[in-house]
Amino acid sequence: MATPPPHGTPLPPDHELALIDRELAQLDARRAYLLARRDWLLRLLPVPAPHGWAAHAPVPPARPNEASGPGAQNVLLTLGAVLLAVAALAFTLVSWGSLGIAGRGAVLAVVTAAALVAPAPLLRRGLRSTAESVAALGLLLTVLDAYAVYAVAAPTADGTAYAGGAAAVLAALWAGYARVLPGPVVPLPAAVLTAQLPLPLAAVAAAAGPVGTGWALLATAALDAALVLLVPGVRARAAVSGPAAVSAAVLGAGALLSGVSGMAQAGSAGAAAGPALLLAACAALGVGVAWREPSATAASAAGALAGVVALGGTVRPALAPDWAVVAFLLLALPLLAAVRATGLPAAVRRGLAGAGAGVAALAALSALLPAVGSLGFRVVVLGEVWAATTPSREAYGPGAAAVVTLLVAAGAAGWLARVLPRPEPGVIAVVLGWAGLFTAPLLCGLPVAAVLAAQLAVTAAAGVCALRLGRGPGYAAAVCAALGALNLSVAALDGRTATFAVFGLLGAGCAAVAAQRPAAPPVRAGAAVLAVGYAAGVAAALGASWGLAASWWALPLLAVPAAVAAAGPRLGRVRLPAEVAAGVVGAAALLLAAWPWEPARAALVCALAGVVCAGAAVRAERRGLGWAAGALFVAATWIRLSASGVQAPEAYTLPVTLPALAVGFVRRRRDARASSWTAYGPGLGATLLPSLLAAWGDQHWLRPLLLGLASLAVTLLGAHRRLQAPLLLGGATLAAVALHELAPYVVQVVDALPRWLPPALAGLLLLAVGATYEKRLRDARRLRAALGRLR
Repeated sequence: MATPPPHGTPLPPDHELALIDRELAQLDARRAYLLARRDWLLRLLPVPAPHGWAAHAPVPPARPNEASGPGAQNVLLTLGAVLLAVAALAFTLVSWGSLGIAGRGAVLAVVTAAALVAPAPLLRRGLRSTAESVAALGLLLTVLDAYAVYAVAAPTADGTAYAGGAAAVLAALWAGYARVLPGPVVPLPAAVLTAQLPLPLAAVAAAAGPVGTGWALLATAALDAALVLLVPGVRARAAVSGPAAVSAAVLGAGALLSGVSGMAQAGSAGAAAGPALLLAACAALGVGVAWREPSATAASAAGALAGVVALGGTVRPALAPDWAVVAFLLLALPLLAAVRATGLPAAVRRGLAGAGAGVAALAALSALLPAVGSLGFRVVVLGEVWAATTPSREAYGPGAAAVVTLLVAAGAAGWLARVLPRPEPGVIAVVLGWAGLFTAPLLCGLPVAAVLAAQLAVTAAAGVCALRLGRGPGYAAAVCAALGALNLSVAALDGRTATFAVFGLLGAGCAAVAAQRPAAPPVRAGAAVLAVGYAAGVAAALGASWGLAASWWALPLLAVPAAVAAAGPRLGRVRLPAEVAAGVVGAAALLLAAWPWEPARAALVCALAGVVCAGAAVRAERRGLGWAAGALFVAATWIRLSASGVQAPEAYTLPVTLPALAVGFVRRRRDARASSWTAYGPGLGATLLPSLLAAWGDQHWLRPLLLGLASLAVTLLGAHRRLQAPLLLGGATLAAVALHELAPYVVQVVDALPRWLPPALAGLLLLAVGATYEKRLRDARRLRAALGRLR
């Protein structure tokens, strides 16, 4: 037998046995490691082992243990207990029919008594695992004894009622057995789990209904909570707390669901009294558990929810469904005050506040659905613009309760924003407040003009909040203002006057926000983009009001980028987003002018767009727009020439090219650092590119020949003078002309070649390039450096 430790009080036999098992397992693992290490060292040495080790016989390397001794023992014991339990079941229910159920019950009672008594001597001998297995077998045999008693003494009794009573008796017997014989661990948790059955089974046997069953579940959950909180002793609490806590949570949830189900089926306040009383008891239990247990925040939250449902359910039958939501919200809001109730335990405070916030969130979400639906229904206006077909009040349905819900929830979130140092409540307050105020005039059935005026005021207020509030709520207000403005814009398309009034006011408001320097940069940038967009909307509306076709709206639209380009540096930090938005408007104008295709109109719009780009390119920081201006001018010219049936473009391009080259030459003389692209690029491109396009569609040989000679001369001149623009433009044109001339012959040769030859040649080319990959890269770098050195 193991001796007690030399210092201190001797350990209990079960603890000392567990300590010895752990130490033996560690020694086994250490011995296996040392033997494996020794075998590796012996194989490493080229000479025999030292004399001190030679006398010992070589020890084979130990194999790693796949299962420890105690683990294998527990598996065997568990398997044995299971087999014995199966044998007992077969004996009681099937076999030994000649004995009868009474005889089998007597034999089973003797075996049960032996199984329950046997763990005591086993524990005295230190066989703890064996005692645990035998005790578990004994507990199972008591269940079979209960069945035998039912089969012999009360075969006609109600099975459900008998099962509930038997469960209560077994739970008491197992708890007493655990107290008399404290060694095994299984009896006490088994007693706790079995104690969950008597009251629910009794309610089912008595046909108590949902509320009665809920009371049975709640009473059992209360007993479980008392076990968790009040059981003395560390060992007993460790054995009971886990099963009892899980059972309390499950049964409490079942009682709560029973109360909610009964409350939902109640058609009057009197019928709701019973479920309300059950829910009130659930609330008291949840809050009481959280008051004693610091980690029971979920119990406090569930209790608070039960209390809200209990109070709100009694008035729900007398209210419409949407107003019932308001009632539940008003009952839940006082729970939010728990965040400042420092006298309450932390678990209770967090649970109450979380329940209040959860009810408020659900109510706000249910109210947002009709609000979003009312705003989304406005898209029908796009089908009949300026037809005065705004949907009537009935199209949106009743919504006063939804507005009240949103505003009350917004007020609660605003209060939390002042109490808690977090940005989330402020964001929620802004969003819900905007949703309630913006949809209130629409859902309450006001006239169209009053709806638009009220929503314009709400949008303006959201814009002011975006300027005054902090970063989180301010950004939320800016997003709400933008969404409201877009929704208003769609609604304003129902009438001409509304369109001009709403677009004008919204555009002015956005421009005012963009001009506010203290505002956040993202807010100012978004306001500038919206201001440009509304200006474009007003311009398009003017075109429509003048009776112009949609393709001619491009002319008033171009006034918007012209105004932005004229403003230029005066726009300050919003200049870039405003110019980007203006560029989008200009692109939209070009697209409108191109469909349906009419050359005269397209040429005019391209020319005007080129004028706008050229005007913007006058400023040094926008020189890059000069290329866009040149491209637009060239496009306008050629669209006009194409419409006039011109066949010889050189007659119109050469008079432009020669003065342009002369101007470039003078500039190069005055400024040696000027790029050849700036000096000669526009002049050369004005002739080479149109002539190249004409040459590709020309069936004669004269134009390709002259163009090839001219491009060759330009290329040689660029190489001689080391000028990048003439070299690249002339070379590209020459290559394109050569490709045009060789294309028919290449096609003939390809048709004459076998079909396998082109893939083979391509493969050889790839192999050659791959074999000299590094050299090709070096050559490419040299070419790029040489081009970079050109002017």
